[in-house]
Amino acid sequence: MESLKQGANYVSETVQQATSGTSKEANKQVAKDSDASVGTRASAAKDAVGDKLDETKHDAKASAHKEQI
Repeated sequence: MESLKQGANYVSETVQQATSGTSKEANKQVAKDSDASVGTRASAAKDAVGDKLDETKHDAKASAHKEQI
């Protein structure tokens, strides 16, 4: 039963990692967009850094859950 719980947690963390990665890439594109305002670009760059941290965090958690299976 515990392995099923860990499996579900692994899948959840993997999905969250992918979502953070997608958001990071979208924010990177906005940050590079010369047509966007400086404020928008700076905000997107900040958000991309946060998304990268989230992506890394979810990857580590997913790996931990996978090891416990």
